Amino acid sequence: MRPILYASLVVLLATSLLFAASKAERRLANCATVLEEILNIPDGIPKELLDKAECVVVFPSVKKFAIGIGVSYGRGAMVCRSGKNFSGPWGAPAMYRLEGGNIGFQLGGQATDFVLLVVNPKGANSILKSKVKLGADASAAIGPKGRTATAATDAYMRAEILSYSRSRGLFAGVSLEGSTLRQDKNANKRIYGRQIAARAIVLGGGVPVPASASRLVSVLQKASPNNLSE
Repeated sequence: MRPILYASLVVLLATSLLFAASKAERRLANCATVLEEILNIPDGIPKELLDKAECVVVFPSVKKFAIGIGVSYGRGAMVCRSGKNFSGPWGAPAMYRLEGGNIGFQLGGQATDFVLLVVNPKGANSILKSKVKLGADASAAIGPKGRTATAATDAYMRAEILSYSRSRGLFAGVSLEGSTLRQDKNANKRIYGRQIAARAIVLGGGVPVPASASRLVSVLQKASPNNLSE
């Protein structure tokens, strides 16, 4: 009986690991879909701001749960430009979690997609820490939208992170102050097959883009091939 029990446990463990890995891979696919759709909104994220972003963070379908108080929770991924000073092509993604008490129903929906532009190296280095609180550890602002918005806006000049949201078809800049970003270490391990920190993925160099993230990286590379920040 013991060999049968051991074999069953091995099969169960392998199945669980495969399911967890495929779940993380589906998250990357959802990030690619959300980002592509949002970037194609006519008066959405200004191209000029995207071209000056060091990193982009995507959280598809952030949900709000009412347990005593409303708590929002989402899982997504951050992609940064590679190379020194974030001057190269878009690199491999690091998996992240978004947590907050007031972000779930910003636009009246039960699930909200978020896109964050990290618009300077200071903001990128803040997010690459194990945990960062927006508005405290990194300055955040409502992202300006529309074709007439320029990189000279007050929001861009002051902020390290610009945030946008989409819910029930409505797209807008949105405040995420007070929300927390943290690395999703388990998801990073599932995607890369080993324990690896977000900083090592983004800044370490030599981490190849996994096949499951190729579409997400391709969407960014097509939309903004070069970093035009000064």
